[in-house]
Amino acid sequence: MRVKVRLSATLVNYVPGANPGISFEVELPQGATLAGLMNQLNLPQKEVKVAFVNGRIEPVDFLLQHGDEVGIFPPIGGG
Repeated sequence: MRVKVRLSATLVNYVPGANPGISFEVELPQGATLAGLMNQLNLPQKEVKVAFVNGRIEPVDFLLQHGDEVGIFPPIGGG
């Protein structure tokens, strides 16, 4: 199955060729979860703050479906 992924900010540093806010497709096996997607993209768990699937915040054990749109965000700092 294929999902569209959009990484934000520093997370693009872990995926060669990725650009902030620009979607790209990822091929996953049936039954893949958000955690499996993050592992396949080599995203360190400590660098991921929140993930959206089709516009809704979902836990890392969320089961992905073909055609899902995933947004992954790092912790945001500021002051």
